[in-house]
Amino acid sequence: MSKPANTLNIYTDGASRGNPGDGAWAYIILDNEGELVAEQAGYIGHTTNNRAEYFAVIRSLQRAKELSPERVHVHSDSQLLVNQVSGNWKVKDEELRRLYSRIKSLEDNFSTVEFSHHPRENTHISKADALCNQCLDEIQQN
Repeated sequence: MSKPANTLNIYTDGASRGNPGDGAWAYIILDNEGELVAEQAGYIGHTTNNRAEYFAVIRSLQRAKELSPERVHVHSDSQLLVNQVSGNWKVKDEELRRLYSRIKSLEDNFSTVEFSHHPRENTHISKADALCNQCLDEIQQN
């Protein structure tokens, strides 16, 4: 069954070298035909891996909002993030609660937001991971 035409698939990753340490986020947005719509990565300074994962979702939803789809499907290799934003697990960390609230606020821009967990070996999540590492490599070289 194909996805409706107004659906975007978002693949995210966050990374922290040292955890906590230098952190980066990345996302890849594909249309329902699998064509690349947008990709971006960025450095966020000293952070944890979990916070970087959350930040990747926030930045991707901000970008998706500009593209005006009805529905988004966010794919992540972070079980913690997927289970927390799906309401299956409580968000205990104070900073993650703040980031969680930002995600929930951004969800209001779409008729449907789905989250699903995938292994890091997923082609698109691997690409997002590579974008994070490229960003961190560039920061460490400077």
